Amino acid sequence: MLTEIIDAVRAGQPLRISGADSKPGLGHAVTGQPLGLASLSKLISHEPAELILVAGPGLPLIELNALLSAQGQALAFDPPDLGPLYGRPAGLGTLGGIVATGLSGPGRVKAGAVRDHVLGMTAIAGDGRIFRSGGKVVKNVTGFDLPKLLTGSHGTLGIMTEIVVKVLPAPSLSKTLVLAGIEGDDASRALADALGSAAEVGAAAFTPSYLPLDGLLPDRTPCVLLRLDGVSVSVAERLSALERLLAGRAAMAVLDGDHAAALWACLRDAMPLAERSDLDVWRLSVPPMAGMGVLMAIKAAIPRAVGWLDWGGGLIWLGLPGGMADAGAGTVRGALGLDGHATLMRAPDAVKALVPVFQPLPGPLAALTARVKAQFDPAGILNPGRMGV
Repeated sequence: MLTEIIDAVRAGQPLRISGADSKPGLGHAVTGQPLGLASLSKLISHEPAELILVAGPGLPLIELNALLSAQGQALAFDPPDLGPLYGRPAGLGTLGGIVATGLSGPGRVKAGAVRDHVLGMTAIAGDGRIFRSGGKVVKNVTGFDLPKLLTGSHGTLGIMTEIVVKVLPAPSLSKTLVLAGIEGDDASRALADALGSAAEVGAAAFTPSYLPLDGLLPDRTPCVLLRLDGVSVSVAERLSALERLLAGRAAMAVLDGDHAAALWACLRDAMPLAERSDLDVWRLSVPPMAGMGVLMAIKAAIPRAVGWLDWGGGLIWLGLPGGMADAGAGTVRGALGLDGHATLMRAPDAVKALVPVFQPLPGPLAALTARVKAQFDPAGILNPGRMGV
């Protein structure tokens, strides 16, 4: 397979690179020869005692998660399964796909982003060179941190052939404290106070009253959700402290087991939006304390908007009614100010041809990005145009 990839690169024709193609609508459309990496699905090594795993990019996440679960481990950044958001079946995503897109779930608020868990990588550049960077230790001095650069580059800088990731012990217990009937500034302050406390909150979200959650939470009730993970004694003590900290602010309840797991999976995989094919979908990254204001401003401008906050307010999932010529880009990016960025996750190709899918970069940063792209892919054949450049 490596020889085939190198031959395809050296042929000099544009390549449309994908894994299992579980997120076909993410990014701008690419015209080129299809190059799938699903066959690079080998588990190369797993060292449970060292918390290190090495695999090909085509390893399905469903297999990877099952393997790690059997060892009491997990990918702590909660990789989402966004296949259904694009009309694809659940369970198709791969390790390479989640690294290439840089997508993290609710666990990012404590565990960090995907790039914080990628330790090393072997990849093929746009001129056919094979390069390796990083290694099988958390701290390494083997050169520039290219794995972090390639993470989230959507296959535009190199074709990954081997990935080294850090895994962590899976929590033996998880409980979610629900604050019901709280919204606006009060909800933002509750999120901030919880994350700033010693409770070590593992995930923090806000769901407004209009968000359909199929009975996972009380209907028409805005809620703050705070997840605590760990061993039973620790979780019990931290939960008690968190309840004392937030006492009197809202009605409280505690969820655990399958109910809580289903709730967080629903938010992680953007299911309230995946189930609405009539919506254009945005994913916004903002300063956590600004999240509520941005969501409310967009909702005021576009009353049929549907959305919620994750990452303690730092991530906004947003669905806007389809049919707008710019998918609401003017309103969305206008509400961000200077400190956020917005990605158009799902919209018709005709709309994406007119609207930047990724946040437009200021001039100096755009020029730096172009120079980096030219160094890795001088002929511009790796997913050309995927990220708008």
